[in-house]
Amino acid sequence: MSRILAPITSCPIEFTTEQSEHSHPIILVAENDFSFASEDTVAGSWAKANHFTGKSGDILVVPDNDGIASRAYLGAGDGSDAFITGNLFKQLPEGEWHFENLPENPLNLFLGLGLGSYKFRRYLQTKAQKKLKFTLPDNIDKDELERLVETTFLVRDLINTPTNDMEPDTIEEAIRQLGRTYGATVTSIWGDDLLKQNFPMVHAVGRAGSVAPRIIDLRWGDENHPKVTLVGKGVAFDSGGLDIKSANGMLLMKKDMGGAANVMGLARLIMDAKLPIRLRLIVPAVENSISGNAFRPGDVLKSRKGLTVEIGNTDAEGRLILADALAFGDEEKPDYLFDMATLTGAARVALGPDVPPFYCNNENLGQKISRISMEIQDPLWQLPLWKPYQKKLASRIADLNNVTTDGFAGSITAALFLQKFVDQAANWAHFDIYGWTPAEKPAFPIGGEAQGIRALYTILKGL
Repeated sequence: MSRILAPITSCPIEFTTEQSEHSHPIILVAENDFSFASEDTVAGSWAKANHFTGKSGDILVVPDNDGIASRAYLGAGDGSDAFITGNLFKQLPEGEWHFENLPENPLNLFLGLGLGSYKFRRYLQTKAQKKLKFTLPDNIDKDELERLVETTFLVRDLINTPTNDMEPDTIEEAIRQLGRTYGATVTSIWGDDLLKQNFPMVHAVGRAGSVAPRIIDLRWGDENHPKVTLVGKGVAFDSGGLDIKSANGMLLMKKDMGGAANVMGLARLIMDAKLPIRLRLIVPAVENSISGNAFRPGDVLKSRKGLTVEIGNTDAEGRLILADALAFGDEEKPDYLFDMATLTGAARVALGPDVPPFYCNNENLGQKISRISMEIQDPLWQLPLWKPYQKKLASRIADLNNVTTDGFAGSITAALFLQKFVDQAANWAHFDIYGWTPAEKPAFPIGGEAQGIRALYTILKGL
C-alpha cells in the first residue's frame, strides 16, 4: 500500500458503570420549568443571571463557593430532541459526571454525548483534548454504546480524510484492517485483472486514476447463517471525468466514498456484536479522473451482468461501478443485499442532507426500515421504484443509458438503473445517502457522517 491509515479518532469520554463520590450531577430541565429554582436557590439565581430557560440543549454549569463546577442543568426543551446532550462535551469542565434524572430509554442521550465529542484532528498540530468520565445507568449496555460511538467515529474519519490520503488502495487497507481485527477474509481484484475477471465498468471508470481501480471483497461468519451482502460506492474522488464538475462541485468530492465508509461501519457493527450473520462486504474502489485513457461520453460499456450501457454522462459513474458490484453480490443469492452510495444531487434537492431516501423491492422490509429508522432517530425515507420512469433510461444503441435526458426524478431513475443488476437477492434496498453534515448540530459536527447504519444494524439484530 502506498499510504498509511491514521489511527481512528478515539472517544475522549470514558463511560463507566461505577459512580464515584467525586461525580457531579447533571439535571434535565424542561423548557420554562423553573421548579428546580425553588429547591436550589443558587442554581435559580445562576439561571436568571445566565438567561437559562431550559431550551433544548441549553447548558447551565453551577459553581460552588470556590468557583469550581459542582453541578449542571441541561435544557430538555419539549423532549422531542433525542440528542440534546450533543454539546455537553464542549461546555462541561473536565471531571466525572452523571445524570440525576433520565427518561425511560436514555440510549440516544448517551449516544449524543459521545458523538458530540468527535473532532477530526489528523492534520492539526495540537491534538490534545480534555477528558470526561460519565456514569451509565443500569439499562445502558456499555459495550453497545461504545460500539455505536466508535463505529461512527470510524465512518467520519474515513470520509473526512482527503483523497491524497484516501485513495482506492487506502480504502482497501481500511477494509483489510477490519478483516484482521475481526477474523474476516479479504481479497481484492485490481488493475487489468478486473477485465480478466469480468468487472468491465469498474475498470472503465477507474482506469484514468493514478491508483489502480479495484473490487474489495470481505467475508465473515458462519455459512449457515442468513447471508447479508453490503455494497458501497468507493469513489475516492469524483472530478466528474471528461464531463468535469465545476470548481465548487468538486470541493466535497473526497466524500464520494461515503457509501463505502458507511457499509464498512455497518460491517464493523455486525462483526463487533458477533451477530449470527454470514456477512459479505463488496466495495468497488476507484477515482473518477481525467487522462488520455478516461472513458468518454458516448462510449458503450459492457457490464458484468452482460447488459450494455451507453454513457450519457461520465459524472454518473457511481451507478456504473455499483452495477458490477451488485451483480457480483447478487450471484450468490443473498437473503439481504443492501447498497449505500453518495449517488445523486436529486436526493438532496428532494429531502435535504439529513434524510436519505431509500428504495426497496420488498414492501414489508421497506416499511420496517422506515419505522425503525424513525424510532431510533436515524431517519430514512422510502421513495418508489416507479417503473414508468424506466423508459427514461432508454438508449438507441445499447440496453440502457446511465442517465436520463430530462433530469427529472434523478434519484429514482438511478435506483431503477441499479435494480436492473439485481434479480436473485431475496431482499434488496438501495440507500442514496449524503454522508456529510453541512451545518453543525448538537452531536453532528460539520463533516463526514454515518447515515442509516444504526437503523440497518437494528434490523439485522432482529433477524
